[in-house]
Amino acid sequence: MGNTGLVYHPAYLEHDMGPGHPESPNRLRAIMQQLEQSGTFARLTKIEARKAEDEWLAQIHSPSYVASLNRHAPTSGRVSLDADTSMSPGSLTAAYLAAGGALSAVDAIMAQQVDHVFCAVRPPGHHAEAERAMGFCLFNNVAVAARYVQKKYGVTRVLIVDWDVHHGNGTQHSFEDDPSVLFFSTHQYPHYPGTGRGTERGKGAGVGFTVNVPMEAGEGDEEYHTIFLKSLVPAADMFKPEFVIISAGFDAHKDDPLASMGLTDAGYTDLTNIIVGIANRHAQGRILSSLEGGYNLTALAHSVDAHINALLHA
Repeated sequence: MGNTGLVYHPAYLEHDMGPGHPESPNRLRAIMQQLEQSGTFARLTKIEARKAEDEWLAQIHSPSYVASLNRHAPTSGRVSLDADTSMSPGSLTAAYLAAGGALSAVDAIMAQQVDHVFCAVRPPGHHAEAERAMGFCLFNNVAVAARYVQKKYGVTRVLIVDWDVHHGNGTQHSFEDDPSVLFFSTHQYPHYPGTGRGTERGKGAGVGFTVNVPMEAGEGDEEYHTIFLKSLVPAADMFKPEFVIISAGFDAHKDDPLASMGLTDAGYTDLTNIIVGIANRHAQGRILSSLEGGYNLTALAHSVDAHINALLHA
């Protein structure tokens, strides 16, 4: 049985992009209510999120971008950052705690307090680029965590698996010329944000360390299982990661309103188990999973519960 941690902070609920916005505080409310009702919450080691330090954000984001977010953070109302993304008075603190929650998770894993951690954070991160917010994301939480575990703990090779239904453009661009990070993404294609073609394999020394698997609308548990076994597992076994990060979006679920894929709760359990196998073979079981998308509240809550239970039973 794995010792699994949970990162959560009530300040994540204070990031509010307005009525009707799919990336709403109710997403986390639904997750936490489900974890409580199912008994999963009581079995998790609670890890306190801290605010990410600017020096670690600067590993991924330009200091001018971080300064701009601080400068434009509103004291009332909302400030628009792109067509889909805005800041409310609580957004900046939530973003610092979301990225910092991932850093706290790394610390807990590397101190062997837990084997794996699920970070129930908002705002999500995988669309955030070095110099701009994008697609509901302010800071790239998983990218910052990947650099942190390398720079602070001397971990050489990090695997990032992004199963969100949208391609993790920000994460890919953070590491596409870097052979020390293997980025593997499954995503509906064509779909927002329009990146993630199979021909995008990295740049320079990083060629071959970006693996994109575009998925057709309607594909579900069976197709994902095959792709993870035939594409992810061989790539990961060759790479031999010392630390594994999951960009855990749950919007490839069959009931999600923002996409057209067919995964089920059982599918997420299966994908988690495959990643656990990789982590156990190469990374001493170390897995950091951080919430990205997922917009049907019932499907999101149950999928997260299934995912965490797979970690608990690892």
